Amino acid sequence: MLAFLAGLVAVLLILVIGGYFYLDGKLHRSNVLVSYAGQPAAGSGSNWLITGSDSRQGLTRKQERKYHTGRDVSGQRSDTILLLHIPGNGGPAVLVSLPRDSYVKIPGYGWNKLNAAYSFGGPKLLAQTVQNATGLRIEHYMGIGFGGLVNVVNSVGGVTMCFRHPLHDHASGLRLKKGCQNLSGGQALSFVRTRHQFASQDLQREQNQRVFMKALLSKMTSPGVMFNPFAVVPAANGSVDSVIVDDGTHLNNLLSVAFALRQPETTTVPIANSNYATSAGDAVQWNSSQASRLFRDLNTDSPIPKSLITGSHLQG
Repeated sequence: MLAFLAGLVAVLLILVIGGYFYLDGKLHRSNVLVSYAGQPAAGSGSNWLITGSDSRQGLTRKQERKYHTGRDVSGQRSDTILLLHIPGNGGPAVLVSLPRDSYVKIPGYGWNKLNAAYSFGGPKLLAQTVQNATGLRIEHYMGIGFGGLVNVVNSVGGVTMCFRHPLHDHASGLRLKKGCQNLSGGQALSFVRTRHQFASQDLQREQNQRVFMKALLSKMTSPGVMFNPFAVVPAANGSVDSVIVDDGTHLNNLLSVAFALRQPETTTVPIANSNYATSAGDAVQWNSSQASRLFRDLNTDSPIPKSLITGSHLQG
């Protein structure tokens, strides 16, 4: 009997270890993070750059029409740009939205909106731009497109969200009723894209995205998924198939992100002017002194003033 149990444990260990290396090998890696002159030095903890791109890869033509994404277009854009700091002292993770219209200096291109860096040079140039603007060394990168988000949400059986009011947006194809409901991948994509009915437009959309991300990661790391082979296998496969990471990122790093995003402190970079007139059009001007304080405290794992942690408030 003992020999049988020992053999069973050995088989399970082999399956677990083999599954880890199988999934780790399926990750889509890209040479995003490169060293460059003037790159910020590494600080305390670790920093992730998380982006959502408008890539339609993984969507069928029917889904493009259904989700109102339009046909795949030339170039590349990122409407979701997040900085995740995981402290090295065991404190809570901090998730910071960097508005896509932030007015920053892009290496080789001068001053422009932050998402222009992604258009000009993809995630590699965006990572360099974010490092220069924040003074934080980025250790890891994770990006996901439209099709990837749909795939991940569907792989975990949808994500439950609760709304105080119905949400309808023709531009994103969003039609959600009042109350709690389980969002499919397509509904989730429409929700995280919608902004037109909010007074603060993109700034509110960023808060909604952070609330949704927390809900998604909470479900992915829940016992009902983690300890259910019929749930965890599709979820794991769906996740690794849907994201692009830097060359140095492995499955264990993604697991640390998943657990960090269950209960993070959330905020938007401090803003001085959300309608800052520039040669690139109306942009978002950071509050330089408050932003510097936020990034300095993150870099040293110091307590962040409560006034700089605005939280995430769902509208809908």
